Amino acid sequence: MVLFSCKGDKEVQSGETSTATVYYGGDIITMEGAVPQYAEALVIRNGTIEFAGASEEAMKKAGPGHKMANLEGKTLLPGFIDGHAHFGNFGLQAVGALLLAPPDAACKDIPTLIQTLKEWNTPENRALTGWIFGTGFDDSVLEEKRFPTRHDLDQASTEFPIMITHISGHFAVVNTKGLEILGFTAETPDPEGGIIRREADGESPNGVLEELAAIPYMMQALMPKTQEGANRFFNEGQDMALSYGYTTAQEGRAMQNHELLASKAEAGQLKLDVVSYIDYMFVDQYMGSEWNSKDYTGHYRIGGMKVTLDGSPQGRTAWRTQPYLLPPDGQGPDYAGYPAIPQDSTVQAIFEKGFKNNWQILVHGNGDAAMDQMIRALKPNVEKYGIGDRRNTLIHGQYIREDQIDAFKELDVILSLFPLHTFYWGDWHKQIIGDSLGNRISPVKTALEKGLNVTIHTDAPVALPNLMRVVWTAVTRTSRSGAVIGEAERLTPYEALQAITIWSAYQHFEEDRKGSLTPGKLADLVILDNNPLKVDPMEIKDIQVLHTIKEGSSVFQKN
Repeated sequence: MVLFSCKGDKEVQSGETSTATVYYGGDIITMEGAVPQYAEALVIRNGTIEFAGASEEAMKKAGPGHKMANLEGKTLLPGFIDGHAHFGNFGLQAVGALLLAPPDAACKDIPTLIQTLKEWNTPENRALTGWIFGTGFDDSVLEEKRFPTRHDLDQASTEFPIMITHISGHFAVVNTKGLEILGFTAETPDPEGGIIRREADGESPNGVLEELAAIPYMMQALMPKTQEGANRFFNEGQDMALSYGYTTAQEGRAMQNHELLASKAEAGQLKLDVVSYIDYMFVDQYMGSEWNSKDYTGHYRIGGMKVTLDGSPQGRTAWRTQPYLLPPDGQGPDYAGYPAIPQDSTVQAIFEKGFKNNWQILVHGNGDAAMDQMIRALKPNVEKYGIGDRRNTLIHGQYIREDQIDAFKELDVILSLFPLHTFYWGDWHKQIIGDSLGNRISPVKTALEKGLNVTIHTDAPVALPNLMRVVWTAVTRTSRSGAVIGEAERLTPYEALQAITIWSAYQHFEEDRKGSLTPGKLADLVILDNNPLKVDPMEIKDIQVLHTIKEGSSVFQKN
């Protein structure tokens, strides 16, 4: 992109806030309306959009002394808004040993994983948390088709503790030294909502930790120990988000990391907007603070409460009404996953706290049994407090049934679905739940046709925060093997873009200021090297973010 002052006008100083910038010379997609609309030019001034439309009128609106930004044939869109992610953990993915499988990284088998950890194990890296750590291993893709165990990780180190996290974010594996530091022994009972996997003797931990046996300890083991380390995590995580076109990110399950994000906001170090959803166990601690607001302070706010009802479908801890066809190690043929909160009355009481305080509630549910529980717990609260404009949202919904989509429509629940699964685990889902049900994961098109508000998301750092890959999966629903996973659930490219712009802005109560190139909205922009509406759908995944602009200021530019 070439940026220059309008010919014939005097030189404009960069700090002169009244100067307008006119973008032209490329595809400017406004994201307004049900069908694609293009503008010849876009005028921004003082961090907001002033005009989108014909070039001649844009020049008049811009006035004397404006700057011209030539897109040189590239594509300009509103900045991206992920329907669900964990921004506070982006740094883990950016800094730790990257254990993702191809095409995102190189961990195709356990020996490669071990070697990656060995190479990452430097004194400088260990000093960050005191642990050797890595993120993103995927047992469904590893050639061995199993979880690594402590015995595998002991090959990387027996001297230092190791923790690696599963691509789902719902499991961790630690080495023998790690089990020692966490205090897990043969006598340690499984926590409610979690499992400590055991050796053949049925007692000794094998290093694999599920759900609430893992998640609380991830924070304990993988938090940086120094301010310098915390700064590195934050900066590299934020830079990664900006490089993928994020102008608004979600921290989808905030706990103590809320305090870090608030401190970064107070210090003026956030370059994009971050909205947090506080885990229900921490709402008494944080929801009463001044950060709980529809308005940002230093680019940060609390948007509501998060409740997690089950686990991971690809990890087979999602709570189903039918057994998995391939149960995990150590489970019998009737295994159907399990709830995070077993009692409906407990879930109903948690939801009531949200309804009573008018908090937006984000609910993680993957298995249909978990969504049944969500519906049962929502109904009495809707009857008591009314639906209102709450925009409560189901997150993920992989194994949602059609009757549940209808129930969520009646309860005015937004569905933020996860079609990224069709590429990463579509083939695996068909093995663990069957071909027919496997084709119906993330039924975004059905939900849209039934009139629900929908978004799509990365759940990063479960996968890389690559929103172009999310759009690609929603449009093609193509698996790693090349199979199409539920052709009827494909979105059009424009619908998929709406799901990460204007529809996601609506989910976050921000449609009045974000999500489309509408005069009066924030000048949150992203420039792509190609137009997702014009390329072959299979090429959408290869589209690159060239430039990210937050409120008129450049926050990322690709070299």
